[in-house]
Amino acid sequence: MSQVLLVDDHVNVRRSMALLLEQDDHQVIEADSTGEALRLAASHPIDVVVTDMRMGTETDGVTLLRELRASNRDVQVVLITAFGTIDGAVEAIKSGAYDYLTKPANPERLLLTVRRAAERCALAREVRQLRAQVGEEDQIVAVSPQMQQVLATVEQFASSDCTVLITGESGTGKELVARALYTQSARRSHRFVPINCGAIPENLLESELFGHRKGAFTGAVVDKRGLLEEADRGVLFLDELGEMPLPMQVRLLRFLQSGEVRRVGDTATRRVDVRIIAATHRALEDEIAQGRFRQDFYYRINVVTIAIPPLRERPEDIPAMAEFFLRRKAARLRKPVVGFSPEALSLLQSYHWPGNARELENAIERAANLASGPLLTEADLPASITLRTPAADAALTGPDERSRIVSALKTARYNQSRAAVILGINRTTLWRKMRELQIEA
Repeated sequence: MSQVLLVDDHVNVRRSMALLLEQDDHQVIEADSTGEALRLAASHPIDVVVTDMRMGTETDGVTLLRELRASNRDVQVVLITAFGTIDGAVEAIKSGAYDYLTKPANPERLLLTVRRAAERCALAREVRQLRAQVGEEDQIVAVSPQMQQVLATVEQFASSDCTVLITGESGTGKELVARALYTQSARRSHRFVPINCGAIPENLLESELFGHRKGAFTGAVVDKRGLLEEADRGVLFLDELGEMPLPMQVRLLRFLQSGEVRRVGDTATRRVDVRIIAATHRALEDEIAQGRFRQDFYYRINVVTIAIPPLRERPEDIPAMAEFFLRRKAARLRKPVVGFSPEALSLLQSYHWPGNARELENAIERAANLASGPLLTEADLPASITLRTPAADAALTGPDERSRIVSALKTARYNQSRAAVILGINRTTLWRKMRELQIEA
C-alpha cells in the first residue's frame, strides 16, 4: 500500500480525489497548503505527492516539488495544472516531477499515474538500498598515497565555493571526485547537475547551459530554464571542459564573474548561486598554446586543481578496487563469487589498464558473468589481460637486464607491483627474475 499526499486549497476537489485513491488501496493524507504539505511530509513516509500547480498566493507546486525532492529523493510528484499553465508543467517535468495532469483530472488517468508513480518510488528506494548494501554510493577506493592525497584535497575544499578543476585520463573517476566534493558540502541538499561539454552540438550548448525564451529560434516552443538555473544553490559539473567551444568559454567566464544568467533571446538577467566543478582529460596548457582554450577562462576555472593519477601508476589500488567491483557485480548478478585466484590477481596488478578504473570495472563484470566457482580465475579474465606478447619478457633479456630491474625497483620505491607495471611484466615474472639475478627485495 502506497502513501499519497494530496495538496489542494479546494476541499471538495481534494476529497473527491482522496476517495478515488482510497478505493484503489492507497493510504491518503491531505494538505490545503504547501506549508502544511511540507510539515506532513516531514513526519510521514510519503511515496507520491499529487499537488495543484497554483494555490492562491501560496508557494506554487514547482517550489513544493523542489523542497520535497531535496529532503526525500525517492518521492514522486504529480502536478495538476490548468490548460494555460501547461508550459510551466512541462518545465516542472524537467525539474524532477513524475508527470502532470490537466484540470479536471480524468479519474482513470489519475489512478494510472499514481500507481505508476508509486511503483517508481518503490523501485528507486529498492535500488538505493541495494546500492547502500554493496557500497555503491559514489565510493572512491583509495589505498595508494596518491589517492589518499586526492581524498584529503576533497575534504579540504568540499566546504568551499571555489571552482575546482579535476584532471586525469579517461576512466580515472573524475565524476566520482566531483560528486564527493558535492556530497561533503553544504550544497548537497540541492542539485548536482552534470553536463558533458563534448556530447552536445555547439549550436545547442548555449541553450542547454543558459536556457532560452520561447521563439528564440526554430524549435523553441516554450521558455526553457538552462542548467545553470537548474543547479541554483547546487553544483554544475562541466565534464570534458576541454571540448567547450571558445564562444561558450566567453559566456561562461562572464557568468563566473557576475553570477548572472541571460537566456537566449531574452533581455532580462537572473542571478543564480552555483558552484562550478569542471573536469578534463586534456592538458589545457597545451590547448591554450594551440589557441583552442582561453587563458583568462583557464585561470578563472582553475582555482583548485585535483589531479587523478592513472591506474597504472598506483597498482596497490587494484586489488581493493577489484574486490569492490566484484562485490557489486556479484550482488547484482546473484552469483556466489567471493574473490580471486592468486594468478588472476597477479595478472590484474601487472596489466597496464589504458582504460583505467572504467576498464577494470568492465573486466570484472565480464569475469563475474563467466565465473563458475567461488573464485575468479585467469580463464575468466579478458584476453587483453591474459594474452601477453613476447615483447614484455624480451625487454628483460640481455646484459642490461639486472640494471633495468634495479632501476624500476628504485623508481617504484621497491614496490614490486608498481615495478612490474613499469617493466611491463606481471609480478610473478618479476619475482622470478629477481631470484635468478639475486636482487634483494
